Amino acid sequence: MAERILKGHLKKHGNNHIQVSSAALLDMKGADADPVAAELLMENGYDGSGHQSSLLTDQQMDWADLILVMEENQKTLVLNRFPKADGRIHLLKSYAEDYSESNRDIQDPYRMSIYHYRVCFSEIYLAVQGLLKSISK
Repeated sequence: MAERILKGHLKKHGNNHIQVSSAALLDMKGADADPVAAELLMENGYDGSGHQSSLLTDQQMDWADLILVMEENQKTLVLNRFPKADGRIHLLKSYAEDYSESNRDIQDPYRMSIYHYRVCFSEIYLAVQGLLKSISK
């Protein structure tokens, strides 16, 4: 959802020089997007179609100026696999206005209720708003 929300905002504001991609820490073998997440994106005006998972690679890590993760444990896993990412990897939620050290993660709603998907969407949306303010300075 984060990739699609960020791409949607960048497109809306005519910001075509920033490239965005997403990748997984587990090989999902090109699986389609979670249908609940895709539907929620569509309901909120974002393109939820056509996503296929891809595994995070060395090439992507070399390409990226900024690497965003949802959870602290993901940050640790990425840094263990790609130590050169140090200094470029951040929690997405750290850009949200209500960020606190006790509330750092955006929880994966997979196989949970629609309520959890909506909370996840809202947290991502607010963090993306903060990220955009940060990079437009």
